[in-house]
Amino acid sequence: MTSSMALQGASSSLSSTSSSIHSWTHDVFLSFRGEDVCQKFISHLYHALHHRGINTGIDKNLERGEEISPELFKAIERSMISIIVLSKNYLESRWCLDELLKIIECKENVKQIVLPLFYDVSSSEVRHQKGNFGEAFAKLGCKIKDEENVTKWKAALQKVANFFGFTLGDRQVSYHC
Repeated sequence: MTSSMALQGASSSLSSTSSSIHSWTHDVFLSFRGEDVCQKFISHLYHALHHRGINTGIDKNLERGEEISPELFKAIERSMISIIVLSKNYLESRWCLDELLKIIECKENVKQIVLPLFYDVSSSEVRHQKGNFGEAFAKLGCKIKDEENVTKWKAALQKVANFFGFTLGDRQVSYHC
């Protein structure tokens, strides 16, 4: 099963049952760390989704140093599906981790579908914060010095690593449950 087939199936089944319960403005919201995946992967994924008529929310306007806007949180809340592209540099962004917290909240409260894509990292590295991913998480913890948020982010990473998702790397795609 390809990821686009999974999205199309999830989108069509969810739109018929959930549209009366929740007002969706996007079919999909993409959460990613721009610098390491934007040109290589996100631009292609966004184009493929858009080409198939899938309304996709993507944050293109957040500048360094800015707080995440209420509009971005609304875009996440009003998306039927969130795709989280977890990459080696995902943890360099506090914004990504705050988006992740919001996405987990939406999964729990409005039954949003969450699909993690592990881009050149394994679900195990994310779940246990090991390898390069773990080193980046440790650096973030030292830099932020906010134990409460670090604890929340760690729990959210463990949760998302346990969701059904896809591992992408070296042009190979595999999935895990």
